[in-house]
Amino acid sequence: MLRRCALAALVALLGAAPAAAHPLAPSLLSIDEAADGAIAVTFKMARLQPGGGEVAPELPERCTPSERPRVEADDSSVTVRWTARCGDAGLVGARVGVSGLAETNTNALVRIALRDGRLVSAVLHGGAPSLVVPERASPLAVFSDYLRLGVHHIATGFDHLLFVFGLVLLARGTRRLLWTVTAFTAGHSVTLSLAALGVVSFPTRAIEVAIAATILALAVELARPDASTSESLLRRRPWAVAFAFGLLHGFGFAGALAQVGLPQEEIPVALFSFNVGIELGQVGFVAVVLALRRVLAPVLAGAPGWLVRAPVTAMGALSVYWCLDRATRLF
Repeated sequence: MLRRCALAALVALLGAAPAAAHPLAPSLLSIDEAADGAIAVTFKMARLQPGGGEVAPELPERCTPSERPRVEADDSSVTVRWTARCGDAGLVGARVGVSGLAETNTNALVRIALRDGRLVSAVLHGGAPSLVVPERASPLAVFSDYLRLGVHHIATGFDHLLFVFGLVLLARGTRRLLWTVTAFTAGHSVTLSLAALGVVSFPTRAIEVAIAATILALAVELARPDASTSESLLRRRPWAVAFAFGLLHGFGFAGALAQVGLPQEEIPVALFSFNVGIELGQVGFVAVVLALRRVLAPVLAGAPGWLVRAPVTAMGALSVYWCLDRATRLF
């Protein structure tokens, strides 16, 4: 019965893998207001969207379109542009939003350049799918919005969490684990910043395959039967390997922002707060794993070997699936 339950759980995880790996696909709603009340609207969303609904911009009722929308598409995104007129009252005090965020479990970045030169920005989500354009934008609100976006991304990025889970199993001892997780943080922070700033760029689909491969490499090392007698580089220098693999994962984190064209004016605040959000989510996950390991240690001490190896087996099976699934999308 235990074997059947373990197999059923593994099958369920494999079935949910494609949706759980990267469900976050934030959209971008950019509005530029002119002095005469006209606005130029750009709505950009990822081509691949989670199921359950459709996202669409919501403008104030007094804003009437003055031209037909123009649609542009590429391999990763769809962009719609049009102009509208909102009258002498302008956008201040009006409500702007994006529908469908709760149904698709996604976020939307909103950037509004007002005619008086001020910039209003926010991150919308299912619990708050709209905002009232304020008289003055709060820097603290911008920081908290991107912080929430970072936490949400790591919390829903199952492949990234699975890699961190492998690091916890690999690095024995509190000090070694601390250095290993810190090295992973440093690695993905570097490439996240460079990719978001446009300094370096790699094909997103190739990066996704590479991320899956890092999880597979970690799972293979954890499953080695002679690990206690013959230490590999992964076990001797887990922090060095974590840093190198973290460079690849950083491109994956950057994809949450770069693929929707993050406005240049928000990059410094967005990078910092988004990265802090990722680290808060990561630290919280590590704390949960360590707590569970301590609670389950007495139970697993007398458990059969196949049950003790089940987490690593599931980790390896998922990483193989992701490698094959993502590799087929390269062509």
